Formats: sequence, C-alpha cells, structure tokens
Amino acid sequence: MKHELDATDRQIVDILQQDARLPVKTIAEKVSLSSPTVSARIERLQKDGVITGYMASVNPEVFDYRIKAFINLQVEPNQKKEFYPYIEGVPNVVECDCVTGDYSMLMAVYFKTTKELDLFIGQLQHFGRTKTQIVFSTSVERRGIPIVHQDN
Repeated sequence: MKHELDATDRQIVDILQQDARLPVKTIAEKVSLSSPTVSARIERLQKDGVITGYMASVNPEVFDYRIKAFINLQVEPNQKKEFYPYIEGVPNVVECDCVTGDYSMLMAVYFKTTKELDLFIGQLQHFGRTKTQIVFSTSVERRGIPIVHQDN
C-alpha cells in the first residue's frame, strides 16, 4: 500500500521517530504549520497506517534482563500454523521475523540468565534446529528508519 506523503508529512514522521513525546506545538513550530494542522496530519498518518504505534525505549538491565540473543530457527512451512501462536505468547521474544536463508525465523530475545535462554532454546527445538548468538555489546541501538525529506 502506497501512502502519498509530502515533505512535511515525512518531516513529522522523522521528528516523531526521534521523540514521540514532543508536544504538537513544538512539532508545529519545527515544520512551520499550526498545531491543529499538525495534529490533523498525525491523526491521518495513524489512520493510514504510516504511524503504527508509540513505544518507550527501556533499558532491559534495569529489569534484570542481562542476556540479549538472536536465535535462528528452521521452521517447516507446515509447522508455522502452530509456531506463530506459540511465539506470540512468549514475552521474552521482542521480535520475530520470517527470513530467507538456511533458517526461516530470526528472533531477538531477552532473558535474565543463560539458563533461562537455554531452556527456551530447548523448547524451540520442538519446531526445528536452532542457531543462537548472544550479544556482548550493541554499537547502534534500535532507531527509526531514515526518512527522505522530498516528494516522490
């Protein structure tokens, strides 16, 4: 689905990606429009599915989630009907993508201990083989997508 976004819409989306808590008045000043106009544009961007939600970025270590890992999983196509509801119910999985390559799923997970991670991997192996990478450090935190400030 293609959304017709002008340069101002793109600028608003970019601003919201950087700080979704900015007051509409501040955003309006940055894009040189009135607050009601910006508010209406944001509402339209939400309604059109351009903006899909808002979320706080939280330090996992504050909540004792010290183990971040990426898990590759080979799920056979006929198992996806069982796998998807299962994985949606696991709160430690913060992202799960169906991908190309040797493995069909790529998950980002957080656990408090390696023992918990190991138990989860054992459960995943019901669906297929796994490959796990534990993260030592992160040089680029999750950030918004680059927004081009031009009309297409």
